[in-house]
Amino acid sequence: MSESNSKATKELTEMMEVTMQNLHNKFQMYYNNNNVITYIARLPLTNPLDDMGTRIDDLEKNVADLMTQAGMEEQQTSK
Repeated sequence: MSESNSKATKELTEMMEVTMQNLHNKFQMYYNNNNVITYIARLPLTNPLDDMGTRIDDLEKNVADLMTQAGMEEQQTSK
C-alpha cells in the first residue's frame, strides 16, 4: 500500500473511532441520566431505527467502495 493510501486509511480509522466513541458516549449519557425504558418508550422507534439501519448500510457500502478504489489506485500506480 502506498504511503498516501496508508495515511488515508489511518485517518479514516481514526475518524470512525472518534465517531463510534461519540455515539457510545451519547448512549451512556442517556443511560446514566434517564431511565432507559422510560426514554425508549417515549421514542417513535420505527423511523429512527430504520434511518439508522439505512445509514449503517450506506456507511458499509461507502467504506467498501473506498477500499475497492484504494486497491484499484494501488494497482494503477504500481504499473
